[in-house]
Amino acid sequence: MDAARDLDLLRQVPLFAELTADESIELYNSSQRLCAEPGHVLIREGDAGDSMYIVLSGALEVTKRDGDNEIVLATRKAGEFLGEMALLEQVPRSASVRAVERSELLTIGPSAFHALLKHRPSAATTVLRTVAGRLRSTEASLVQADKLASLGTLAAGLAHELNNPSAAIQRSITTLQEAVTAWHSRTMEFDRLGLSAAERARAEALEAELRTAAVVAAASRLESKLTDKLDDLGVAESWDAGPALAARGWTAETVDRLAPDFAPAHLPAVLSWLAAGATVQQLMAEIGTSARAISGIVHAVKSYAYLDQAPVQDVDLQQSLEDTLTILNHKLKHGITVVQDFAADLPRIEAYAGELNQVWTNIIDNAIQAMGEAGTLELALRPLGEEVEVRIADSGPGIPTAIAGKVFDPFFTTKAQGVGTGLGLHIAHNIIVNRHRGRIDFTSRPGRTEFRIVLPVRLGKGAKQ
Repeated sequence: MDAARDLDLLRQVPLFAELTADESIELYNSSQRLCAEPGHVLIREGDAGDSMYIVLSGALEVTKRDGDNEIVLATRKAGEFLGEMALLEQVPRSASVRAVERSELLTIGPSAFHALLKHRPSAATTVLRTVAGRLRSTEASLVQADKLASLGTLAAGLAHELNNPSAAIQRSITTLQEAVTAWHSRTMEFDRLGLSAAERARAEALEAELRTAAVVAAASRLESKLTDKLDDLGVAESWDAGPALAARGWTAETVDRLAPDFAPAHLPAVLSWLAAGATVQQLMAEIGTSARAISGIVHAVKSYAYLDQAPVQDVDLQQSLEDTLTILNHKLKHGITVVQDFAADLPRIEAYAGELNQVWTNIIDNAIQAMGEAGTLELALRPLGEEVEVRIADSGPGIPTAIAGKVFDPFFTTKAQGVGTGLGLHIAHNIIVNRHRGRIDFTSRPGRTEFRIVLPVRLGKGAKQ
């Protein structure tokens, strides 16, 4: 492509449409021509923004890193320009650009760019209009990507949370099959003992007590002596019988007290029968506990997502926060202490329920990362007349004063390049302020950062629909 055709294409770009022929030639001569083969990285996210580019031919792809993912934001083709945002603000590049076809470009440096803006103020308007449009488009793309990434993170966490109780159920069911077989065998032995009426009545009473007895938390301390006692009496498989009876609060002394109620020849078989029944009851209780845990997680997810419900709900904020904690439990349970301070007289509020949960998730997840997954997370709720106040605090290192004013800005992040989109708190701010007509602010110092959210009890006609 020769200079005349380059100049003709240059004047077709809206940014340079009003340039005179001499100005176009001057700009062209002060620029550098660049050829990029497919795969060539023209702009790398995080690098200094020292030039802008005009695409003369070919196509380029604009992408942004989000953890291990690369999000495609746009494609730039002949006649379009890119790189102007970082050049204007003199900040690091917010995205990467690579050629997807063999492409030819003009590289315009800062001096030529600023000379253009100085001599042609209308070009500044075009740049600003383009920048605003691209910001809206980029934000919309990243918001959607952020939602999908959040769903992926939540799904992975939930899979982890559900795995433990489901694995426990599978283990218990396998063991239960063996335990039921053993219990059936011990029952037949028990029936063949020829117990007296008094012995049978006493045995059946003990079995009923074991069936309804609460599980003892510190049973492991009772097992050793009880197992030794059962072994001395000749109880079959005493190593299994001891833990089963200890879990229901039995001790070696318990066995000593009931021994006079049975003939010595009958006592081992009676104890084996009682232990076999206790084992079955214990396994059934474990299955029930695990099933309730799964049910609780599913209920929390359904409540968190407000499935099959209208977007505006009368929301119980305490339940909303607790559901969020359940969803994030896989990140909390290894080293973070959660402290809750919820007032008893909290009103339900009218709100976009799913969006509020997104706010709690963003803020709490940021707090977890700030603390390095070890520290104290504080949640507080209290009524304020026709409003409700939510406070979320963490014991992390704090937010430096120098950047505090940028925390809610779109694309601003203190995380490493390519980690997160920088939209979490921006989205939270929009949901609280624009959607709910509420307020959100924060205070921070080393060792404590606290976000304060105030929400109206009723959305009112002013809320954005």
